[in-house]
Amino acid sequence: MGNPLTAVPMKAARWSALHPWRAILGWIAFVAFAVGLAVAIPTHEATDADYRIGESGRADAMVAQAHLEQPDTENILITATSGALDASQAEQAAAAVVAGAKTADGVADVAKPQWNEDRTALLVPVELASGVDDADAVQAVTDGVQDDFPDLQVRQAGDVSVDAAINDRVAEDLSSAETISLPVTLVLMALAFGALIAAGIPVLLAGTSVAATIGLLAPLSHLVPSEPTVSSMIVLIGMAVGVDYSLFYLKREREERAKGHATLDAVEIAARTSGHSILVSGGAVIASMAGLFVVGNATFNSLAVGSILVVAVAVLGSITVLPALLVKLGRWVDRPRVPLLWRLNRRIGRGGISSRLLAPVVRHPVIALGLSGVVILGLAIPALGMKTHSGTLDTLPASIPQVQTVKDISKSFPADEGASARVVVRSGGASTQEVEAALDELTKQAVATGDFVSSGRGVETSKDGSTSVIVLGMPFDETDPRVDDALHELRQDLVPATLDGLGEHAVGGGAAESLDFAEQQDGRLVLVIGFVLLLTMTIMAVTFRSAPLALISTGLNLASIGAAFGVMTLVFQHGWGSGMLDFTSPGFVIDWLPLFVLVVLVGLSMDYHVFVLSRIREHMETGLPTRLAVERGIADTAGVVTSAAAVMVSVFAIFATLSMLEMKMMGVGLSAAILLDATLIRLVMLPAILVLLGDKVWWPWKPRRPQARVVQEPEPAYAATR
Repeated sequence: MGNPLTAVPMKAARWSALHPWRAILGWIAFVAFAVGLAVAIPTHEATDADYRIGESGRADAMVAQAHLEQPDTENILITATSGALDASQAEQAAAAVVAGAKTADGVADVAKPQWNEDRTALLVPVELASGVDDADAVQAVTDGVQDDFPDLQVRQAGDVSVDAAINDRVAEDLSSAETISLPVTLVLMALAFGALIAAGIPVLLAGTSVAATIGLLAPLSHLVPSEPTVSSMIVLIGMAVGVDYSLFYLKREREERAKGHATLDAVEIAARTSGHSILVSGGAVIASMAGLFVVGNATFNSLAVGSILVVAVAVLGSITVLPALLVKLGRWVDRPRVPLLWRLNRRIGRGGISSRLLAPVVRHPVIALGLSGVVILGLAIPALGMKTHSGTLDTLPASIPQVQTVKDISKSFPADEGASARVVVRSGGASTQEVEAALDELTKQAVATGDFVSSGRGVETSKDGSTSVIVLGMPFDETDPRVDDALHELRQDLVPATLDGLGEHAVGGGAAESLDFAEQQDGRLVLVIGFVLLLTMTIMAVTFRSAPLALISTGLNLASIGAAFGVMTLVFQHGWGSGMLDFTSPGFVIDWLPLFVLVVLVGLSMDYHVFVLSRIREHMETGLPTRLAVERGIADTAGVVTSAAAVMVSVFAIFATLSMLEMKMMGVGLSAAILLDATLIRLVMLPAILVLLGDKVWWPWKPRRPQARVVQEPEPAYAATR
């Protein structure tokens, strides 16, 4: 079965087993060196230019080249605490804000206070100086004015303060998740092994793999700019695969020792079998994560690099330092034992529980496949109506004060804080007056459609007169479908009709960026699915030399993807369980999550899929018939698969309890997907299909059938339960 792949872990494991201290110290040195790189080399984070896509990206680039970027602005909103707003008092408060902000550190300019149309709110825009990355000084002024005018609401929000508040909340959420996930993982490992040292080894390998990857990512970020969320992705994927690979190896090594093999022999057998599965699984995860490159987006490129790197490091650790640790620890790996857990673990490990679940499947494969297929299909159907949209104010926690302030500003001043479009013109020989006149005419025509409102800012022109910009507001919520319709009309009809012949032009702004991202992702999602499934199918075909098995694996992956997307649609688009999960449905799924869940699900589910199939194939090679090989293979691996899936489901489920809706979506999507995949799909649908197809599933390979060997095979431990 793939001799080159088998030889690599065998040679690495044997060398590590024969030179354990060298392997252990080498791993420590590698991790220390990698962490040192992060200290010595600053991480290059992605800039705004790296995120530019489509027409909105062109518009943004034109604005940047003309130095017409809007400065960071903090808006102070003054409203009544209750009832009608006292205009005189509001203007006094606004005057106090203006006076205080003008003397505050980091402030470049303070605009004149402006009333909204119905005079229920007063807004004071405060422009921050270039390079200022916090709004604390302005916030201090706002808080002081609020204290002086207790009958008014004086609140502040802007890009800088909102971003800071969101970053603080994300940091709190991730810290909470990490604090909870570590003890949960250790408890699950203790349940899986019944011994504390064995329980700690997977967590140790995963943790060092994550640390090394974050260090190595620092120099790599100068080739592929690093996205701020990539560290979270590395922790998520690194802990999942690191624990999985250790489980595969440790369980097999313990199993071989229980058969009477010496520790060194047991480690070598584990390398030949589980080590091979780890390499194949790692390749499948890497292939899946590589699908993110197809999108061609800075965020996905960064996530792809980080996830691929952490998987590669985890694989390296599992075939080097892990065998060395097992040889050095010997039977001490099963110490100290937790008495109750140890006995429970040994009982479960003999396959008694799994056989009770598996026996009906192999006895009635058609019924099992039909019933499980109906469940998966039922869950997948809602995915056909999935709606996606970029994150909006409504997807941010309402408990963040700045978020509610931005919403209130958007309602009172839609042209300033609501959905808007920015039309940019780079003159191709036309005079500045001609361009400004055309933009004024565009504004009149756009407002006449009823889909736009004038921002009141007029035309802004660069110092050299080559580039002009106009901002058009839209009286719609960001998620309103009319926003996209208005942008299409602006781009396809209004702008060409008024600006063609004046030079290069483009429509950008936040709403346009969201539209361009959605259209880019919609166009490439099918390509990503095809790329990921084709690569994983090729890996399965090469590894197991079986065309039917490769097709079956691809079909089951599609079933998993459909069920996962269906669950996400039901929960977050239709609001099922929103009360229990403490969120308000935005009516859509955040646009980047389906693609993220797709690649992570396919990659991680292939871990135990390969492990199960490898054990079945192993039994087939001893001469067992397909049905018995399936029973024994799944019974042998059920404990490992259950433990691995339990860790992933538990860790992902923690994210479902966090306050950020994106994290909730990620947590629910992945935990539900892994749970369904590890149980209904891999332990019901897979064995049912294998039993139905029999030896045909291995075509063109033909399993051996030495009858004498079959007779000598001992009765499986779980046979008495049938």
